[in-house]
Amino acid sequence: MNRRTRLALGVGTLLVVAVAALLTSPAAVLERLSWLAANPLLFAAVLLGVSVVRPFLAWPTTLLAVAAGYGFGLVGGTAFALLLMTVTALPPFLLARRARGSGAGRLTAASEGFVRRTGDFRSVAASRFLPAPSDVVSVAAGVANVAVGPFLLGTAVGELPWAVAGVLVGSSLDGLSAGSLAAVVDTRLVLAIAVLGVLGLAGPVYRHVVADGAGDGDSASQRL
Repeated sequence: MNRRTRLALGVGTLLVVAVAALLTSPAAVLERLSWLAANPLLFAAVLLGVSVVRPFLAWPTTLLAVAAGYGFGLVGGTAFALLLMTVTALPPFLLARRARGSGAGRLTAASEGFVRRTGDFRSVAASRFLPAPSDVVSVAAGVANVAVGPFLLGTAVGELPWAVAGVLVGSSLDGLSAGSLAAVVDTRLVLAIAVLGVLGLAGPVYRHVVADGAGDGDSASQRL
């Protein structure tokens, strides 16, 4: 496949995604999904498909958890929601890893240094606890060249509280709607989960800042 063909395919893909984003919305998807819940296999297959394209449409990951809870209940829904939320994190992560190439820019070096001090698994899991967009965390992990295995495990652990929250909402609903997503956002829950993320990252962040400060001090001394 030559460069021109790859460019054409890329532009075509972007156009398809843009049209899909304009013609659909999370609310519309939830309403259509509720029609499929009577057929568990078809419902699961459609949700898997949605999890793959979701990052390109900038839809919230909680959509997947709410839908999984609605279709499969608390226990089955939680397990399936974790699978979906892990799968949906892969596209931006892999694209970021590929895009970084062999470059060693300042941002890339800083990200790699932070992950090296924190650990691949811990950096991903703790970051997922923070109320930051899931795709931002995935891209940051890709830029930092986090290994795939720890990324998947860290994503599953870090998304667990959000998955449970979404499944609890979904399993209690009579139907899926836009209000289903809003019900997941409880300020107290968000703050409680965020505290876990802060505690998980506080030590490594402090060591990272201290190490950078020491490095800058050494450089200044050498110039003198």
